[in-house]
Amino acid sequence: MKTQDLAQAGAAAAKALLSATRPMKDAALRLMARRLRENAAAIFAANEADLAAARAAKLAPPLVKRLAYDEKKLDESLAMLEALAALPDPAGRVLEARLLDDGLTLRRVSCPIGLVALIFESRPDALVQMAGLAAKSGNAIIVKGGSEAERSNRALAAVLAKAGAEAGLPDAWLGQIDTRDEAAELLSLDRYVDLVIPRGSNDFVRHIKSVSRIPVLGHADGVCHVYVHEDADIELACRVAVDSKSQYPAACNAAETLLVDEAIARRALPLLAAALEAAGVSLELCPRSASLLGTSPTRRLKGDEGWSVEYLSLTMAVRVVDSLDEAIAHINRWGSGHTDAILCSSQAAADRFMTEVDAASVYHNASTRFADGYRYGLGAELGISTGKLHARGPMGMEGLMTYKWKLEGRGQVVGDYAAGIRSFKHAELPLEPEHSHGR
Repeated sequence: MKTQDLAQAGAAAAKALLSATRPMKDAALRLMARRLRENAAAIFAANEADLAAARAAKLAPPLVKRLAYDEKKLDESLAMLEALAALPDPAGRVLEARLLDDGLTLRRVSCPIGLVALIFESRPDALVQMAGLAAKSGNAIIVKGGSEAERSNRALAAVLAKAGAEAGLPDAWLGQIDTRDEAAELLSLDRYVDLVIPRGSNDFVRHIKSVSRIPVLGHADGVCHVYVHEDADIELACRVAVDSKSQYPAACNAAETLLVDEAIARRALPLLAAALEAAGVSLELCPRSASLLGTSPTRRLKGDEGWSVEYLSLTMAVRVVDSLDEAIAHINRWGSGHTDAILCSSQAAADRFMTEVDAASVYHNASTRFADGYRYGLGAELGISTGKLHARGPMGMEGLMTYKWKLEGRGQVVGDYAAGIRSFKHAELPLEPEHSHGR
């Protein structure tokens, strides 16, 4: 099917999905999970072929790791789909209700955005997450993955699209394109596509934003920080810093910079460095931290590339700062607005940090790796948004929802209010559930 025809069919499917009930959508999610398990062998074989091609092409190890879709990833996908099915329907929620006048009631009600284009690199599990979120929220979707995962994505999309249609979703609820030319054409079809969600590198997201007139919802680099305050519990700090950096270093929520307060640096830095190095982490040190730690094969002076480096590997920058003020200033200057954490005993210091750091997620005594839609209880995530409009941070179904205003009257006309014959009451009403579609 031509790209324009696919988009036109997807837009029509999105309109049909406006009347989809929760039982239908939840049945689709559960059938999608069953079909993924039944077709696991074929999906794994397709993924192994992609992995072999990636290794032969000498792709960077972090990219190869993101490409894998194995038994563990499948289990995560199945758990995600089941979690989505257990969540309330995000469509048809009354967000605001007001009595404008007797017999004139206004409600603001949640509804799906429409047709969403997901354009992503590497991770085939992103396709499953996004398809599940689209089905639950009542959106149609067109997916375009990277060529490095072409076989995996084709196998997954085919299983998911067929299962959704079998459960009652419109036939074109999930479409797929493969080539860059098709993607370029899709990004021009603002008549049909309502939202573009890119998942990939900062350069990739910037490119998508620069070539499309369709609204784009994406994130910048994941330059995340862990700041060890002067009153931090050092044992806690070591545990959290190691998890933030090494639990999955290729993720965008992995910490890239460790900031250590000067007041605790002499005691804490040697223990922090030892814990990180035991987890395989190499350190790039500022002059002050190097004077305390010395240099070695795993400890080297940081270059002059600045502090906005997203390593996506077992490398971490280390800087000694004079105060909480300097830590906040450093993060707001060099961070990407993704996720930043303070490790401290003082609630006052934590409150200041969490108020003044300008990021989508800010933490106190917790690993930056918690910045994830599934871990936030959102069921799954579309991605992480570091922007400030529509959605911010890990985006679940709310990122795929918009709203409409519904006004119910009895023949009222504006002329009566303009002439002073009638006047508005503007009385707030309780937020009762929408009565349509059996929700």
